[in-house]
Amino acid sequence: MQLQVNGDLIKFGGRTITDLLTELEIHGRRLAVEVNREIIPKSAHGEFALSDGDIVEIVHAIGGG
Repeated sequence: MQLQVNGDLIKFGGRTITDLLTELEIHGRRLAVEVNREIIPKSAHGEFALSDGDIVEIVHAIGGG
């Protein structure tokens, strides 16, 4: 399937958000993932099935003051 991830088109052979993060080698506790303008809770990443053409935004939360 093809996804748009942070503005780039990629081919993705997995199924879930967790699969995508693993494939992209993105790790970290402070991540926010949005699929088609809806924030997906981290607790749902392992079950949330992505579909061809989905638009995904992945953001690293950075602390500061």
